[in-house]
Amino acid sequence: MDNELFEKAPIPEAYFSLAMPVVLSMLVTLVYNMVDTYFIAHTGNTDMVAGVSLTAPVFTVMIALGDIFGLGGSSVISRLFGQHRFADGKRLSAFCFYAAIATGLLILVLGLAFRDPMLALLGATDDTWQYASDFYTLIIVGSMTPSNLLRTEGHAVQSMIGSVAGTAVNIVLNPLFIHGFGWGAAGSAGATVIANICTDAYFVWFTLRHSSNLSIDPRTVIDRARRRLAVTAREVGSILAIGIPSAITNLTQSVGIVMINLFLLPYGTDAVAAMGIALKVIMIAVLVFVGFAFGAQPLIGYNYGARNMPRLRGILRFSYLFLSLFALVMTVVLSLSDRLLMGFFIEDATIITLGAGMLRVQLLSLVCVAVVMVTTCTFQSAGKAVGAFVLSISRQGVMLAITLFVGSRLAGYQGVIAAQAIADLLTAIVAVILFVVMLPELRSRKAR
Repeated sequence: MDNELFEKAPIPEAYFSLAMPVVLSMLVTLVYNMVDTYFIAHTGNTDMVAGVSLTAPVFTVMIALGDIFGLGGSSVISRLFGQHRFADGKRLSAFCFYAAIATGLLILVLGLAFRDPMLALLGATDDTWQYASDFYTLIIVGSMTPSNLLRTEGHAVQSMIGSVAGTAVNIVLNPLFIHGFGWGAAGSAGATVIANICTDAYFVWFTLRHSSNLSIDPRTVIDRARRRLAVTAREVGSILAIGIPSAITNLTQSVGIVMINLFLLPYGTDAVAAMGIALKVIMIAVLVFVGFAFGAQPLIGYNYGARNMPRLRGILRFSYLFLSLFALVMTVVLSLSDRLLMGFFIEDATIITLGAGMLRVQLLSLVCVAVVMVTTCTFQSAGKAVGAFVLSISRQGVMLAITLFVGSRLAGYQGVIAAQAIADLLTAIVAVILFVVMLPELRSRKAR
């Protein structure tokens, strides 16, 4: 483990060393989503595009639930490494690995058992039901082993390599399954599942062969003398206290998409399809923000655990300033390219026009999203479960529900389109207030 990077390296160097590989991994995730949308959209079947857009949140749900132990574990383990408690970190990393697998199996059973009610809840109609069902059935079988634990030891590049390899597989298999074999939406989901399996296999191999402070050995978490788990209830509680809000943050992304789709359905499937593509484009910016914000999570957690507040203040100051400036640049670039980006996915002039308008409105709040992302990551890294939970249910949960309800009644279609941007602004205000209240130690000028 590179303690020099965490403790003494210049902040920009340490920040980008850990964050850039994660950003590239996030962009790879974006390619995952865009590959699916691109090949499905080029079938020319609007109902298929809408059907996949309706069920795409299922994939996010799976990742979110699996990351209860990936994100929660990485927060706790980073702080343990900051305290140089490496044996405890190794023990908890093995526990998180197997807990994530058990969560995935539970998702599989429940997801298949409640398929039809879930499709109805997601808004599938007679026109889109078959496509939505095909995509849902296969994607629910997929699994994703969280890569977050690798980054606690500084292996951000290796984490990125696994994601890139999975995406390469997805890019090759998508056109083959969708167009070559004629499997449509099911082919897209199948390609994603196979790609995920390849990524999982790489992460397991790397942990076994190259990690000194992480483990997947089940014997690490078993107290053989007492014949019980060598993990205390308090440790599990610490993981869940951060992991559950982290999962809720990801889950609300799916909930938010579902809510927007349901409010758009009265305006036709063209509006749903256009928003589905526009949201893919927005993810260019959002995933980059996630990469930079959460890529620095091990650095924040390590220094918070070491109580090195002067360095932590510098890290956070750099994070907020850099991401806010980056958000402004992305707002301008994507706004100028709105119709070009929409046209990349689909040739329907009506959907391009609708989607371009949606995209421009969503871009108005990118700086607010950057503030929320950095603050959420800080709360998770520092173990501030309440702050993480409040923000996790706000931006695409409670705040979005309120703005959708009020906006749709006051301004109809335009109110629905503007709801997310307004929710972002309100959540950013809440984030600033919580930061001041919950992290008073950062205002102290005393050394550690």
